[in-house]
Amino acid sequence: MPSLRQRRLGAAIGALFLPAAIACASLPSQALAAPFMHAASKASQANKAFDTWAEKFAEDWVRMNPQLATSTQYFRGAEQARLDRELTPLTRAQRQKMQALARSGLARLDKWMAGPLDESQRISAAVMRWSLQNVVANEPFEDHAFIFSQFSGVQVGLVNFMTTTHPLRNPQDVDSYLARLAQVGTRMDEALARARDAAARSLIPPRFILERAQFQVDSFLKPAAQENVLVSSLAQRTERMEGLAPAARQASLERAARIVEERIRPAYQRVQAFMAGLHPRTGDVAGISRLPNGAAAYARAVENFTSTRLTPDEIHAIGLREVARIEGEMDRHLRALGLSEGNIETRMKQLDARFQPKGEGDPRPAILASYADMVKDAERRSSTLFNLTPRAPVEVRREPPLTEPSAAAHYSLPAPDGSRPGIFWVPLRGPGFDMVRMRSLSYHEAVPGHHFQLAIQQELTGIPKYRSQRIFSGGSAHSEGWALYAERLAVEQGWYEGDVPGLLGALGSELFRARRLVVDTGLHTKGWTRQQAIDYGIGAQEVERYVAWPGQANAYMIGMLRIIELREKAKTALGEKFSLPAFHDLVLGAGSVPLDVLGELVEAWIVRQQGA
Repeated sequence: MPSLRQRRLGAAIGALFLPAAIACASLPSQALAAPFMHAASKASQANKAFDTWAEKFAEDWVRMNPQLATSTQYFRGAEQARLDRELTPLTRAQRQKMQALARSGLARLDKWMAGPLDESQRISAAVMRWSLQNVVANEPFEDHAFIFSQFSGVQVGLVNFMTTTHPLRNPQDVDSYLARLAQVGTRMDEALARARDAAARSLIPPRFILERAQFQVDSFLKPAAQENVLVSSLAQRTERMEGLAPAARQASLERAARIVEERIRPAYQRVQAFMAGLHPRTGDVAGISRLPNGAAAYARAVENFTSTRLTPDEIHAIGLREVARIEGEMDRHLRALGLSEGNIETRMKQLDARFQPKGEGDPRPAILASYADMVKDAERRSSTLFNLTPRAPVEVRREPPLTEPSAAAHYSLPAPDGSRPGIFWVPLRGPGFDMVRMRSLSYHEAVPGHHFQLAIQQELTGIPKYRSQRIFSGGSAHSEGWALYAERLAVEQGWYEGDVPGLLGALGSELFRARRLVVDTGLHTKGWTRQQAIDYGIGAQEVERYVAWPGQANAYMIGMLRIIELREKAKTALGEKFSLPAFHDLVLGAGSVPLDVLGELVEAWIVRQQGA
């Protein structure tokens, strides 16, 4: 197991049930070992050889994944142009190459970390080592996740990449798009081979997950080739492209339609047939425990996503504790609004009904405009809480039709070259809309949540490129923990003053994350059914996401509680010397790091501030 991962957030299960108020709902933690910090004190000079090796290793890692190279625009010139024409292979041979590279990197890192490195280099080495160890440790369980899941399966991932992430800035990018488009069918067939291999080992999804994926494949195949999203998005994105003559544009669209008709549609039809054949073998049991070696797969997923050694039972207990605390607070506010009958879920639905769009016409454009206004307002409010803010803008966009039926709100990074802003994606399925949670969702996904965190990291100049571009990072507990912390920060700072429904929306969002701990562990270790999870207060699409992505839902609350714990520790230690903007700058300025590394950074910051 990774030697630098946080050993525990909870000292003992009994400590997890200490009374928790909103200002101190944290997890007791043991003192963290600090091998990289202790060793750092022995070396004040940077080891240039380490930097040279790490940069080259990161480049080799990115070269193995051309789509990652594109999303980060990691290289320049001819090499970047070459990678922008390729889709990452999905073959077993490719996975074996990645494993071999990860293992060689770990062996070399152990030698580097035993020698002289300065503090910054030790942090970089620790982040890289943590990431690579997860790659190696996750390998035995890769096929426990259905490669065609509805949430991030290849059948939607390739489409989203081509229509959103692949850059279309100039005619050369159009040619690269067509080169990649010609590979989509091959990649789908590679994914299909993997799915067949997994099915032969009884690693198959529950029926309701398969059916969601079937719906997506069926939807992709419905339009004629000329109207397929891979063609229509190309048409839309090149409509005003400089340097692209109308005749050349038309020729490109015709070529794209031929590729879709002759190569891509047949590959999707093969996947469609496979899914139809798999359907009779599927069942209704939701949890990963249904699969061979499923308990071990879930334990690995929990450790990967939370960057802790907390057991599923401990996480379940934390969830129950937080649910009780938040529901108690929500009850008081709901009663103040005259909503006193029924459980929290029933009363929140009654509250949300008051704010549903009224009148005729499609309300979605107005809802999107309201989200954009909320993000602008959050930027203004954040000015006193943050010194470090992103240069890149953020936009609010509606989730594309292919993924909207099963998507949750999410954020995508801006392009490093400025050609694409940060994007807060909002699914607006209707007919009802989640109105009272709009503000908290904006704070989580955009400002000061993921947009501040991830765009700032991408723009940092004081850390290596492989960290600023999140080639190696601290995982979900850090990133999702920060976004949920951003929601809590808005409550603490009085952003909801005079807006009790909005405050209830924020508390409801936090309750949602607490319930996730209970539901995710319930599904995968306690035999909960899909319906049990829904009845506990989690929407069907969300429950299905947890089934398709075991463990990830635990990252949010666990990460937030750790960040709050570190902040309160710093407040207590520093007293009047504590600065909230400075604390935020420390957390964001370090980039994405594992929770144990973040703890050491805060410890070192406290010492520096005490001596200032």
